[in-house]
Amino acid sequence: MRLTALLSMAAKVVSPKGYRYGTNRPWTAAALRRNPPGKKRRKVFVEPIAPEDWTVLRGDTVQILTGKDKGKQGKVTQVFRHRNWVILEGLNTHHRYIGQTGDYRGTYIASEAPILLHDVTLIDPSDRKPTEVEWKFTEEGERVRVSVRTGRIIPKPVVERRDGIVPEQWKDGPKDTSPEDTLQKTYVPSLKTLEEEVMEKMGIQENRRQQRSYWY
Repeated sequence: MRLTALLSMAAKVVSPKGYRYGTNRPWTAAALRRNPPGKKRRKVFVEPIAPEDWTVLRGDTVQILTGKDKGKQGKVTQVFRHRNWVILEGLNTHHRYIGQTGDYRGTYIASEAPILLHDVTLIDPSDRKPTEVEWKFTEEGERVRVSVRTGRIIPKPVVERRDGIVPEQWKDGPKDTSPEDTLQKTYVPSLKTLEEEVMEKMGIQENRRQQRSYWY
């Protein structure tokens, strides 16, 4: 595991009070434009779902239950737990113009709109049909998702990062810092000055002491 991965897991974004979550990351310029300082937006009531009860993960294949794309299956590309949203690759799209100017009509693009979690259902990989799932524990104590209809285990998806690395399949190289070395405490606090510590390591004996000075 890389040191940057450990630091990213330790970092936590603190959103301001009354922040309204959307499809943009809270620290991006697009999110700041939608939530400027001092502006109070209409509160959106979201059904609370505990993290341990969330069954749809990024990379899962789901089927849409309502809307214009009802019955279609797609891959989950993004998950927004603060709004109970999921975004499917190539589904529930809307078209719009971007980059419009006075003499240019802009570029006509298609983008995926978010779908509520209760409007999709997981696909059982054994028969490619929709099913409800529940969390259970195996004999080894591993927490897995189980299809209610077939009783089969639905494995968690393997997702690549933007740099093409799969964290579950990553193997440390000779220049990677291991988690044990990262968490090891190597700093020993001392009341000595930097010069005194250097002299001690180099074996330099110095009996002279700096004369005391006072601010008054």
